Amino acid sequence: MQRWRGLEDIPQDWGRSVVTIGSYDGVHRGHQLIIGRAVERARELGVPSVVVTFDPHPSEVVRPGSHPPLLAPHHRRAELMEGLGVDAVLVLPFTAEFSQLSPADFIVKVLVDKLHARAVIEGPNFRFGHRAAGDVAYLAELGSTYDYEVEVVDLFVSGEAGGGEPFSSTLARRLIAAGDIEGAAEILGRPHRVEGVVVRGAQRGRELGYPTANVETLPHTAIPADGVYAGWLVVGEERMPAAISVGTNPQFDGTERTVEAYAIDRVGLDLYGLHVAVDFLSYVRGQEKFASIDELLEAIAADVERCRDLTSAHAA
Repeated sequence: MQRWRGLEDIPQDWGRSVVTIGSYDGVHRGHQLIIGRAVERARELGVPSVVVTFDPHPSEVVRPGSHPPLLAPHHRRAELMEGLGVDAVLVLPFTAEFSQLSPADFIVKVLVDKLHARAVIEGPNFRFGHRAAGDVAYLAELGSTYDYEVEVVDLFVSGEAGGGEPFSSTLARRLIAAGDIEGAAEILGRPHRVEGVVVRGAQRGRELGYPTANVETLPHTAIPADGVYAGWLVVGEERMPAAISVGTNPQFDGTERTVEAYAIDRVGLDLYGLHVAVDFLSYVRGQEKFASIDELLEAIAADVERCRDLTSAHAA
């Protein structure tokens, strides 16, 4: 899969393509319907498929300080899109200048002049251009002028998550913030993942016999509610069952919120400086402060056993 950042990265000899445009944060199950249809239509037409997305999130430029928590960083989204069969991902730097493009200029500069769109696949609520003035009707209207077709795909999937509310990135963020990572996983179609570099913390876990990887998460990451979770610590291609702690470590009067993962039954891991991922499977319990270190150790031992059981059952 080709990955481009900015219009100038697109090969000059790029031919016709099928395009879909959106933030696609999380590449959730609704997004997968649109992207999947774009891939399918591209194959029908014998041309490549392209996903166009933005960095930073448009809301951060239009309304500074309103950047939503992110369900997946751009490199992770690209991996997920590649898994869906996408041929190229174009990340457009979303600047104040770019935000001023009219819908017509956006169509010409991006879809026509650079990507030579043969077809554009979107959800029914797609908006684009300055002040989000463009919609799928306008996109289709200009399609007759610039020789591309427009297909609208219903992305509204629903299930048990959120009490039957249609799946969306907003709902997934809300469930994650509440600690309902099982509900979020239903929306995403996979466990929610947090990524970052392993840094040195207070090393209290090591002193207690449960050394943890202290993950310095990427900016704007959607981090689950404080508590203990079962999941996996992912290092390269290796996925290790883990007990995960999110919170401020109240037992030791901590103030900084951290994400720490203990790789169950693994000894001698040296992960400092490595980029790792943490996949959340199940909520185990809330964050607590115990009356003594002995009580804390008992709780950790029970947490680890519970997390071992949950990850084992999931693997089965």
